[in-house]
Order: sequence, then structure tokens, then C-alpha cells
Amino acid sequence: MPIASTNPATGETLETFSALTGAELGDRIGKASKAFAAHRLSSFGSRAISMRRAAEILVAEKERFGEMITLEMGKPIGAAIAEVEKCALACRYYAEKAPHLLASHAIDTLDGEGAVYFQPLGVVLAIMPWNFPFWQVFRFAAPALMAGNTALLKHSSNVPRSAMAIEEILLRAGFEEGVFQTLLIGSSEVASIIEDPRIAAVTLTGSEGAGRSVGEAAGKNLKKTVLELGGSDPFIVMPSANIEKAASTAVTARMINNGQSCIAAKRFIIHTDVYDEFLEHFLAAVKALRVGDPMDPSVALGPLATADIRDELAAQVTKTLDLGAHVLYGGKIPDSPGYFYEPTVLVDIPESSPADVEEMFGPVASVWRVHNIEEAIAIANRTRFGLGASAWSSEPVEQERFIRDIESGMVFINAMVASEAVLPFGGVKASGYGRELGDVGIREFVNIKSVKRAIGSSRVSSTE
Repeated sequence: MPIASTNPATGETLETFSALTGAELGDRIGKASKAFAAHRLSSFGSRAISMRRAAEILVAEKERFGEMITLEMGKPIGAAIAEVEKCALACRYYAEKAPHLLASHAIDTLDGEGAVYFQPLGVVLAIMPWNFPFWQVFRFAAPALMAGNTALLKHSSNVPRSAMAIEEILLRAGFEEGVFQTLLIGSSEVASIIEDPRIAAVTLTGSEGAGRSVGEAAGKNLKKTVLELGGSDPFIVMPSANIEKAASTAVTARMINNGQSCIAAKRFIIHTDVYDEFLEHFLAAVKALRVGDPMDPSVALGPLATADIRDELAAQVTKTLDLGAHVLYGGKIPDSPGYFYEPTVLVDIPESSPADVEEMFGPVASVWRVHNIEEAIAIANRTRFGLGASAWSSEPVEQERFIRDIESGMVFINAMVASEAVLPFGGVKASGYGRELGDVGIREFVNIKSVKRAIGSSRVSSTE
């Protein structure tokens, strides 16, 4: 895949970029390693000054960065600006909380004084996707840099402008050269970078296939990894729920980011007692979505990011329909420029069809009718993925059942799944392992070092 910025609303190539040469790539890894030697010894206070400045830049120039995001990957301009603002929140959160989250603490032992220290690992390679081109990077970078690591970003090849802008922001914010660098390279270079002894760890957000490849390469080289992969999140509605609110939220949860989100609700599992009512509200809201130029603030649904993504989604829908599903709305590629796909609602989903077992990465909602909570949970877990889940019920016993029995890294009750700086984010099963964000996320890329001093030893204060 060439490194190019292409407007998915029109198919127009905006700019192409040359990949780094082998020598240039080696130089950048070396610079990151050298920068780590100094950055790891810097104070939390000095790192926080730069991180807060990054937040200020993001907010001050959110319209420019939002337009950049929309032109590269097609999300509605309002959502793109909101994404930039969310990055600023993460920067501020970790600037404030990192000293507390990574503070060493004492532990009593039988014959001495114990302690646990949290120290940075080194150079972390981040392999990031195009669907949230700023947020996916900052939710890694803010905690990683505040922890004292340095970072190399291999971003998706269709969002090079966003990738370079993030490096520029962090340099302008005051981080030293080499602390955060963007690598304009293809995926074929990733394995050799992971093998480099100067790389300490790897984080990837992407497809299941990409996760398996990166996990294999990292495993061979004994490198720490965090993998945030695909999802096919269930959205369960029980009779005690507020049906109108659930249906309204369901549309947002499915169509957010043009349906291209790993934590988007994709499988709607509705109790038979409220099935018809839910579908009535849901269909009305889907039909009301305005599709078009994502630079128009009134547009709710823009194009998919690439022609290949659009065509793969269309093929999944066609195969699902061929196997016996029915379409209530949409289901076609519109006759217009750009990589658009109609907002679509499918029902009567056959087992083992693409809508049942695969991730549908676009504006397609698949709906099931169930008769009890056991059936709802069984369908929710009938997938190899386990990222997030949304469950709607006002019954405390049902809520606890969902929390206990749904196989996922996150369960949101009476709300759509979303990432927040304060909450650990990640999945189980084929959705990956490890966590981003929250207190757990900042500790993924640190050396959790146990220390013991024998009785009578002098104590030296930690600079961290």
C-alpha cells in the first residue's frame, strides 16, 4: 500500500510520500534510543509541562487538525474536531496523574524493607490504525512519554499527514528531538524493527491478522506487547430498559466514525418483548441519517476510508443475505463518487454468516431477537471477539449477570462503549490482550521493579 493521503469522499489523491530508506530508519531508531537515555532521567514535572503544552496546541488548532483528519479518512468534521479535543484531555490527565500512578511504594517484608518501583522500559514501537488517527496515537503516547519512554510511530499508510502532524505537535510542545518520531514506512519493515535490540516493546491497534503477525515477531524476540484488535460488540436490550433511549444510543453506537470503530456496537440482541418497539425507533433514526460530504457539518455519515474497506463490507453483506438474512434498509453501494456505503440494517441473521461471526467494519447493524437473558448472553459470547459490550436493563440482577457472564474486556450498562482516559481499555479472546489508558495502561510499558533493603541499610530517595 503506497504512503499517500487520499480523500475518501472523492477518491482524489491529495499527496504522496516517500518511505524512509533503510539508513534513515536506522538513524531514527538510534535517535530514539539516545533520547531515552536522557528522557528517562527527566522529572515528571518537566514532562508534564510539555504534555500540557501539547494539550494547548491541540485545542488551539483543533479545526486545522480536524480538517486534516476528515480529508484523510472521511469522518464527519464535527467528530474529527471532537477527536482532537479528546486527545487534549488525555494529555492533561496523564500530566496530572502520572506522578501518582507511577509512585514507588513501600511493602513490609519479614526481614527488611521492600518497595516497588515503576521505571520506563525504553523505546516503544507503536503501530496505529487510520480510524482514529489522532486519538489512537495520543492514548498511547501520553502515558508512554509521561512514564519516561520514547516512542516510534508506524502509522497507517493512508494517514501520513496526521502522523507527521502528531510528531510536530509534540516537538512544539517541548519534548526533545527523538522522544517521539513518526516512521513513514510500509508494513513489511515492522518485523525487522521489532527484532532491533534497541526496541523494548511494541503496541498495536489493528486487525486480528496484524496482531498475530506482530505478536509472533515480538514473541520470538521476547518483547513486551499490547494488542488491541478487532471487535464485534453486542448491544443487548432487555424489557426493563428505556427503549427509546436505547434505540437512539444504538444508532450512535453503530454509526460512529462511519461505522469504523473496533468498539462500535455491531450485533444488536433485542428481547422479543421489546423487539418491534426497538426496531421502530432504530430504523426511523437510521433512515434520518444524512449521508454525504464529511466536511459539511450537517452530515452524520461520511465515506469509508478506502475502496477496499467499502468493497469488503459490501461482500460481507451480500454473503449474509445469500445465506438467508433480510435487509430492512440500505444494503447497497450508492452510485456516487467516493467510498460510500448505505447505512444498513439486517435481521434474521443465519449462524456462521459473516454478520454472525466476522467483524463488519462499516455502517451495518445486525439484529437478533431473543427470548431471555440466557439466550442473549449466549449470542453475545458466540464470537471469537471480546472487546466491549453494551447492556440495557434497569434490573440490578440482570446488570450483574451481564457484567459477570459476557466475555469481554469492557461492559457498559445503559450506555454505549467508549474509551476514556480514566478507564482501562482492551479486550480478551481474539480482541487482543493488555490494556491502554487508566492506571493499568500507564503501567504496561514500565519495568515493575521489586526492591528490598536489608534491615539497617541506608535508604536513597528515588528521583522518580
